[in-house]
Amino acid sequence: MEKLPDFSDRNAHEIDYRIYGEEMQYVEIELDPQEAVIAESGSFMMMDDGIKMDTIFGDGSEKDTGLLGKILGAGKRILTGESLFMTAFYNDLVGKRNVSFASPYPGKIIPIDLMEYDGKFICQKDAFLCAAKGVSVGIEFSKKLGRGLFGGEGFIMQKLEGDGMAFVHAGGTTAVKTLAAGETLRVDTGCIIGFTQGVDYDIEFVGGIKNSIFGGEGLFFARLQGPGKVYIQSLPFSRLAGRVLASVPRGGKSKGEGSILGGLGDLLDGDNRF
Repeated sequence: MEKLPDFSDRNAHEIDYRIYGEEMQYVEIELDPQEAVIAESGSFMMMDDGIKMDTIFGDGSEKDTGLLGKILGAGKRILTGESLFMTAFYNDLVGKRNVSFASPYPGKIIPIDLMEYDGKFICQKDAFLCAAKGVSVGIEFSKKLGRGLFGGEGFIMQKLEGDGMAFVHAGGTTAVKTLAAGETLRVDTGCIIGFTQGVDYDIEFVGGIKNSIFGGEGLFFARLQGPGKVYIQSLPFSRLAGRVLASVPRGGKSKGEGSILGGLGDLLDGDNRF
C-alpha cells in the first residue's frame, strides 16, 4: 500500500491505496478505524465486513456545513451532470478494512495528491472516481466564451480541493506533460483529463478551409499554457461510444465488417447469424 506523508495539519483523512489491473483497473483503499472515503454513485466494487456505507448530500467536506451548505453543495453537482448524492464509506471497527472502486470503462485510474498541487486540481466533469473524506468536489466555471461554447467540456468542469488524496479515471493510455512557464501544448478538446490550477486553458481555431472541412479532427484545439501539469487521455469515452454506435448493425443484421462480400462473406466464414 502506498501511504501519504504524515501532515499534522491535514483536514482530509489520510488513506492508503493500491491500484490493480492494466486496462480495466480498480483501486483498493485501506481505511484505518474512523477513516472514510467518498465516491461517485455507481463506482463501488467491493468492501470488507465492518465498513459502513452512507448516502450523503454533496461531498461531505467541511465546506458543506449546515443544511443550506449541504443543499448548495449537492445542487452544484447537477450542473456537472452528476447525482445529487455521493456515497461515503466509513470504517467503524477496530483494525484496517478495505473498500474498492472500479473504473467504469477501459483506461487508467490516476491518483492525485492535492497537497502536491497547492490544494486544487481541475478535471473534466465525469473524471472523478473517489477521494478521501474532507476533499471538496466542486465546480469550475469557465470565464472565456470560446472555451465554454467549443471546449468540449462546456463552461463547467470539476474542481477537487483540499489536502487529501483523490482518484480520477481516464480512457485508454494516460500521458502526463509538465509545462514550463509560457510553454504551450495543443490537445484535442475531448482528450483532456485535468490540469493543475496554474495552467491557462483556452480554445484555438484549427485554421484553414481544408483542415476545417476535411480534417476530421474538429474545428478547435484546446490550448494549454504553463506553468503546470496536464493529464491527457488517449481514448475519451465520447470517442469510444461513437465507434461503438457506428458499428451497431442496422435492422438487426451484421455489417459484414472485414469482408468485401458483407453478409455473404460471413456465411462463407461460417457466421450465418443474418
